[in-house]
Amino acid sequence: MVKHIVVWKLADAAAADENAARMKEKLEALVGVVPGLQTASVHRGFGGWDVCLESTHDSREALEEYQNHPAHLEVKKFVHSVVCDRASCDFDL
Repeated sequence: MVKHIVVWKLADAAAADENAARMKEKLEALVGVVPGLQTASVHRGFGGWDVCLESTHDSREALEEYQNHPAHLEVKKFVHSVVCDRASCDFDL
């Protein structure tokens, strides 16, 4: 199993709550759509970042498939339109 963590800074402070809520809705909805994605949980305000995604995947291969899955790529378009910075890490459980 692999834990995938991504943190973002939102570009528009005035729309931060709305954009964070939409990110949460879209990212968490990928569970059950993307094979190998076990969990997805989005949180606000994490260590100086505006939004944090924690997800678990069956394997490194499943994480790679998630990265390239059409449903994830569609969500990624929205996320990239509302963020200005990003960091991520992955580790085996």
